[in-house]
Amino acid sequence: MLGQTVTVIIDRPLGSYHPELPTLYYPINYGYIEGTLAPDGEEEDAYVTGIDKPVSEFTGRVIAVIEREDDVEQKWVVAPENAMFTKEEIAKLTDFQERYFKSKIIMFQ
Repeated sequence: MLGQTVTVIIDRPLGSYHPELPTLYYPINYGYIEGTLAPDGEEEDAYVTGIDKPVSEFTGRVIAVIEREDDVEQKWVVAPENAMFTKEEIAKLTDFQERYFKSKIIMFQ
């Protein structure tokens, strides 16, 4: 999946709150890849980086995967075609949610 172009359906746009955890604020767009199942049986989740406004759908390139060691889920990190982010930048952008898990970031080379 690293390097692939995918379309993310945004169900938690930048500036929104988690539907079940009202204190969990989304500082970036977050959604899922329709038709791609994750290990938890749900559609694959994705963070969208490099877009500074709320969107309902975004097509971009998978630049990283966040593998959670203490959860069955992983999260894809999707960015505009020519954008790149460091592991440190991705960690900072996703910390609002990833801080609750032990995880590692695998980058597209």
